[in-house]
Amino acid sequence: MENGTQVREFILLSLTNDRRQQHVLFLVFLLLYMACLLGNGVIMAIVIAEPGLHTPMYFFLSNLSCLDICLCTVTVPNLLSNFIMQHKSISFIGCLTQLQFFQFLGSSEAILLGVMAYDRYIAICNPMRYSVIMSVRVCLSLAVSTWTTGFFHALMHTIMTSRLWFCGPNIVLHFFCDIKPLLKLSCSSTALNLTLRKAFSTCVSHLTVVTLYQFPAMLNYMLASAGDSSEREMVISMLYTVVTPVLNPLIYTLRNKEVKLSLRKMVSRKLLFRSI
Repeated sequence: MENGTQVREFILLSLTNDRRQQHVLFLVFLLLYMACLLGNGVIMAIVIAEPGLHTPMYFFLSNLSCLDICLCTVTVPNLLSNFIMQHKSISFIGCLTQLQFFQFLGSSEAILLGVMAYDRYIAICNPMRYSVIMSVRVCLSLAVSTWTTGFFHALMHTIMTSRLWFCGPNIVLHFFCDIKPLLKLSCSSTALNLTLRKAFSTCVSHLTVVTLYQFPAMLNYMLASAGDSSEREMVISMLYTVVTPVLNPLIYTLRNKEVKLSLRKMVSRKLLFRSI
């Protein structure tokens, strides 16, 4: 074991050190977080409530909305607290927990996008057998496999990171605990961790179906240089941890005629119920 004291907590960076800017950013990201919860929550409620939307496409979209809500919740509340707190620390266990859930949800979303692309491929290229190929059993199996694969992929990285030796400094050059900034702080060899990351990046490239999510994520994980700018990494991470989950409801469903019709039906039923 290396000489030195094991780090017991990490200090996370804020997006800015200017107090006035921090107050403005707090309001901005609070609104973005609320928009993420509201937009994706509405999508999930509509898909569950409307039998006409009980199809494979909307089933996977509701899974995407659930992942987006959870992904935002892993990073944004901690970011908001750092805007208003002087001591921006997180315990070693808390850091690993955040790493686990972020990797779990991010990996699951990457795989799910590939599943959604496959679903649309079957619907377009084999419409006559679509309902047979994409049966309820198949859809459930694909969803369970997506979440399970994402979880164990994240667990592998979390275990590998937990075995590293951190003897200081303890300032994470990021606004949340992720693999890349933590590897830069390790006092022990990270060769195996870097090999695992590069292998995953190669696999993810074949699942690139939505540029808005995948391009910034891949850009962040494929560039492993120790001299990378932490400011640039934080901006890139912001795209797929906050911006994309907010925009996904608009991109996928809220502009869809079926969803808008179902939303009107739900609102009309609630208004009618209240008037009785």
